[in-house]
Amino acid sequence: MACWYEGPLAAFDTETTGVDVESDRIVSAALVVQDAPGARPRVTRWLVNPGVPVPAASTEVHGLTEEHLQRNGRWPAPVMYEMAQALAEQAAVGRPLVVMDAPFDLTLLDRELRRHRASSLDRWLDRRPLLVLDPWVLDRHLDRYRKGGRTLSDLCAHYGVAVEGAHDAAADAVAALEVTRAVGRRFASRLERLTPGELHALQAVWHAAQARGPQAWFARAGAEEEVDPAWPLRPELPAAA
Repeated sequence: MACWYEGPLAAFDTETTGVDVESDRIVSAALVVQDAPGARPRVTRWLVNPGVPVPAASTEVHGLTEEHLQRNGRWPAPVMYEMAQALAEQAAVGRPLVVMDAPFDLTLLDRELRRHRASSLDRWLDRRPLLVLDPWVLDRHLDRYRKGGRTLSDLCAHYGVAVEGAHDAAADAVAALEVTRAVGRRFASRLERLTPGELHALQAVWHAAQARGPQAWFARAGAEEEVDPAWPLRPELPAAA
């Protein structure tokens, strides 16, 4: 039987108005499904009119202007429904889902579902949870002493993955998927006997351990910033009293 990194994989990515998962919005997203290495991926794209201003700094990253999104984007409520349904379908068939820095994209989707659908990602996945593969977590654990950056572009360069159209949701999803396959092959002796379910559970532990380092640094520096150890989805913040 083929190892998980040689089998069917899906990947999900978003582009957003910013980096705050509690207040920023999704402006575009993509789901990529690949049945086998080298197979032509099936791509589903979404373009969203977020209903809020799109900062110029964000447009510089993904190229999506507020005017373009107002003219061509769809209202968030039906789009968030479609995204959640698409991810639930991946979970239902047991297809692992690659998400680079999963707590960012999945938490953003969860908050959008709460905002526009009075729902949550957990509700969509109550029958069968996602099997998430996060190349950021995998690489940091398996090659923890390597120096240099670990952005998606850095990982593509390190693992020899070609990327076209960076910061396009579909292009980034494809790149993350190929990086994950490359990580699996490079560290096959440590990963090939693990099932996606086992690896999902291990990544939650690895991510929590990875969060302790930056948290200790912030504490020594006297900063109030916190690093959330939750993976792959951050818990909902309690309502303000």
